[in-house]
Amino acid sequence: MIATVATVAFLGLEARPVEVQCQLVAGLPNFIVVGLADKAVAESRERVRNAIAAIGLSLPPKRITVNLSPADLPKEGSHYDLPIALALLAAMGVVDAEDLAEHLVVGELGLDGRVAPVPGVLLAALHAASRGLTLICPAAQGAEAAWAGSEGVLAAPDLLGLINHLKGSTILPRPQPGEAEPPRQGPDLVQVKGQETAKRALEIAAAGGHNLLMIGPPGAGKSLMASCLPGILPPLTPAEALGIM
Repeated sequence: MIATVATVAFLGLEARPVEVQCQLVAGLPNFIVVGLADKAVAESRERVRNAIAAIGLSLPPKRITVNLSPADLPKEGSHYDLPIALALLAAMGVVDAEDLAEHLVVGELGLDGRVAPVPGVLLAALHAASRGLTLICPAAQGAEAAWAGSEGVLAAPDLLGLINHLKGSTILPRPQPGEAEPPRQGPDLVQVKGQETAKRALEIAAAGGHNLLMIGPPGAGKSLMASCLPGILPPLTPAEALGIM
């Protein structure tokens, strides 16, 4: 049986889908991670091994192979720890592999089983929402992930609590979106006297998302009109806000 868990690889501000595959076969006991993984991912074997031992389980005396697919995509970072651990637990029969198919997982594991924060959770949340998956992420970043607009966010404080939630023994609370700072109030278009044609052009550009080129002599009001434009623009979506950061 091959257990699979969905996660992502980060390339700049882009999240690429990655599938963590785990298989247990007879042979000399070994734990191998393949799939163009960097040193941080290769070291996840020890973090996963100790985190599973911390919750009272031990690895089976078999050959454990974890493949990060696609194999030609570079894998960097410690956020593969949790998906590797869940894929291994699914292959061992501890958690249901079919339930994991509905989730996308990121998170670093401590030796005691705690789920530590990792970079890129917001990108992973946006990617999970676009695929209709529930994101499993560190509890400390639940508010950040929930801000992406998706209700499917599961913030896990530790590996044992996550396993109990997946089994239905306990229910982890749903994280609430973090509060963003209120935008600074700038000039208002209503304060501009005259300039009806220019104001009409601003309104059309804001409503349709068009480009705007302002040409005129000094003192014509170009800077004032431009400073009024943010006040009539619609609120940014999470993806748009991320794109202009």
